[in-house]
Amino acid sequence: MSNPASAKKFLFSSPTRTITLSFAAVILLGTLLLMLPVSSRQQAATPFLDCLFTATSATCVTGLVVYDTYMHWSLFGQSVILCLIQIGGLGLVTFTVFFQVLIRRKIGLRGMHLAQESVASIDADIAFLLKVVVSTALLVELAGALVLMTAFIPAYGADGIYISVFLAVSAFCNAGFDVLGREAPYVSLSNYNSHPVVLITIGLLIIIGGIGFIVIHDMIAAHKNHRQPTLHTRIVLVITGILIVLGMLMTASLEWENPATLGALPSTGQKLLASWFHSVTCRTAGFNTIPTDALYDITKLLSSLLMFIGAAPGSTGGGIKCTTAAVIFMTVYCVIRGDEDTTIFHRRVGKSAVYKSLAVGILGGLAVAVTTGCMVATMRETHAVGGVDALFESVSAFATVGLSTGISVVANTLSKILLIFLMYIGRLGPVTFFLSLAMRPTAKRREILPEGKIQIG
Repeated sequence: MSNPASAKKFLFSSPTRTITLSFAAVILLGTLLLMLPVSSRQQAATPFLDCLFTATSATCVTGLVVYDTYMHWSLFGQSVILCLIQIGGLGLVTFTVFFQVLIRRKIGLRGMHLAQESVASIDADIAFLLKVVVSTALLVELAGALVLMTAFIPAYGADGIYISVFLAVSAFCNAGFDVLGREAPYVSLSNYNSHPVVLITIGLLIIIGGIGFIVIHDMIAAHKNHRQPTLHTRIVLVITGILIVLGMLMTASLEWENPATLGALPSTGQKLLASWFHSVTCRTAGFNTIPTDALYDITKLLSSLLMFIGAAPGSTGGGIKCTTAAVIFMTVYCVIRGDEDTTIFHRRVGKSAVYKSLAVGILGGLAVAVTTGCMVATMRETHAVGGVDALFESVSAFATVGLSTGISVVANTLSKILLIFLMYIGRLGPVTFFLSLAMRPTAKRREILPEGKIQIG
């Protein structure tokens, strides 16, 4: 590895490692740009760690912040954040390969593999899929921005165009950043509970971005070819619907009389809309219409579960992914029934998918647990942090959600570093991240070993 050529070959020897490094490069570039005095309203350099935290949060489409986006960052700084959100939402590799396709440049086998890894697809027609990914993103964001302009242009004039575009991109990419700090610092969408156009539009953008480009591509192909959607698509749509409905009912039932959250809203319609939006935003978006820190602890715990599950593979969202949760749940169910294989919708799930699902769930849970423990232990002297709040913040970082109980703003250095790491591995996927660190190709490590017997349970 001492040879520079060998080092370069190792660094770019696999698609997972290339994608991991591409995200790191974007984050580093964003950090350097945000450190420039021109990026802040005070025209002064922002500390490196705070810029790194913000750049990671934007590139990993999380939404956790150490400063209010509007109050601290200048228009240049906000533009940098918006670009990071768009690149992070679609993936740098996706953008690169898309423009190669656009100018009719030959991609090559390696580029095909990179693109497939970037959008989590095994589709052979990767050029068409990439066009669907980018065109869908731009069209949906444009449509969302146009609808939002009907609300923000009357309120803010020409500046409403910028607000609408920023919110549309942030919502579709499940980022949770906003520029509404002009109304009040860290206010997010709390002032729009009586504005269904804003909340429903942003909620739909979150859902469309969260179901994933694979699902959108398959639904287009299924309609075109008059066939049934694939198993993956059906699982994503069913689990998404179940989680949104259960999350809405949970929030409404637990917070209905809470005077600091839903109880403060004057009408039943606003309470139901806020409950629905909270359920949707827990799927890795990060906007909030009710104060997150004022939620009851039981609501925070159940919201953490929704966040941990997250969105779909190949989407702009995070979490362990709804398909992963479905496979884990159905594996447990099938074991209880005495079945040898995991089955979903009368289809057998491959062992490799089961093993990977368990690995993702366990690695994600361990990362969250370690970060939660460290935050509680190290912040007790400066800011009393409860275990539930620390868990909520850690899950929010890992699942790239962005909902916050306020810990990120007051976090110490170690806690910020841990949250940055969680956001990074959460966006890449824990298995992808650790595979990128492997020194040897997976194929070279395979060998047939004698079977050992272990008693379980």
